[in-house]
Amino acid sequence: MAKGIRDRVVVLGMGCTNFGERWEASGDDLLVEAFVDCLKDAQIDKKDIGACWLGSCMPDLSIGNTALPCAKALKLPFIPVTRIENACATGSEAFRGACYAVASGVVDIALAIGVEKIKDTGYGGLPLAGFAGILGDLIGANTSAPGMFAQLASGYEAKYGVPMETLKQAMAHISWKSHENGALNPKAHLRKKVSIEKILNAPMIAYPLGLFDCCGVSDGSAAAIVTTPEIAKTIKKNQELVKVKALQIAVSSGEESICNDYDGASIWTTQIAAKRAYDEAGITNPRKDISLLDVHDCFSITELSTYEDLGISKKGKAVDDIMEGFYDLRGGGVPCQTDGGLKCFGHPIGASGLRMMFEIYNQLLERYPEERQIKNPKFGLTHNLGGQPINNVVSINILGL
Repeated sequence: MAKGIRDRVVVLGMGCTNFGERWEASGDDLLVEAFVDCLKDAQIDKKDIGACWLGSCMPDLSIGNTALPCAKALKLPFIPVTRIENACATGSEAFRGACYAVASGVVDIALAIGVEKIKDTGYGGLPLAGFAGILGDLIGANTSAPGMFAQLASGYEAKYGVPMETLKQAMAHISWKSHENGALNPKAHLRKKVSIEKILNAPMIAYPLGLFDCCGVSDGSAAAIVTTPEIAKTIKKNQELVKVKALQIAVSSGEESICNDYDGASIWTTQIAAKRAYDEAGITNPRKDISLLDVHDCFSITELSTYEDLGISKKGKAVDDIMEGFYDLRGGGVPCQTDGGLKCFGHPIGASGLRMMFEIYNQLLERYPEERQIKNPKFGLTHNLGGQPINNVVSINILGL
């Protein structure tokens, strides 16, 4: 009987570039930047790595359609390098591949690395060419990411009777909270604090989502090196180790769009992947057990819905928790987006999932200045979503001490 991956893999090291408009750097440059930091943190030599998983969702814009540029840029020692993609969960998928390789005993040490270089297109959002299969060939030309996710707000209002103006206030608090956190993070793309008033009065993008309810895009890379607990203890003697507690991915079958049961106020795959992840990690009370979250805040309403889909907030009660500061960095019960999230980092697709884990990893090891460090964290959860509310992939990873 399957037992999952709990405590069979340790994150030995991680690295992350500064995210932003990296005009001066190529995709290869970004890979090298993240890898060098990751290797140093792992305290190993590249010859110790047995296999690599590369996440790149839009290779034509970044590094090409094969894994060869990655192997060449990093000068990897003739090891297997596999390029994969899974919509916006591509970085998380690379991590899963590396972890499964170690857990299965195929290799002792594996590398997961993700990269995307999107800003060079000059386009302000995600280029849709690579997402035709997700959006649907007939509707892709007439849809937008803000338009699709804005419908979550309408569905939420209809199901729970929460007035739209109240929802907008809660979404503004979500964005405000993330920008407060991002201002403390030197790796973030956007580092300016924004007032609630400015957020509420920003230009409308897709009602009720204003400008600050939407994440942007950026260039960036992030990496992780994983191994077994036994090997990690020989490399990092007498050091705290971050273990992989759960890895779960749920992919929509499209059922949400062809049945009458879908309420339009939630993401089914998040609920399904969360339950599997909690079972794998042995977590019975996520609101109490999870120390911090880094969720896929492509839009503020997505983050709001995710709180409930993860079982942190009760159904229909996320607004109350948000306005009471439950997800804030200081004084919050379960701080969320302690690094600023997609709102402040942007979304270089292949790197985002690993960037989230980079934050959780360093928070668990208590490496940050006091102003943004969570006290005594035990479990951190990342949530990485790709697609649209009715057709998507969700990856949930839980890391812990």
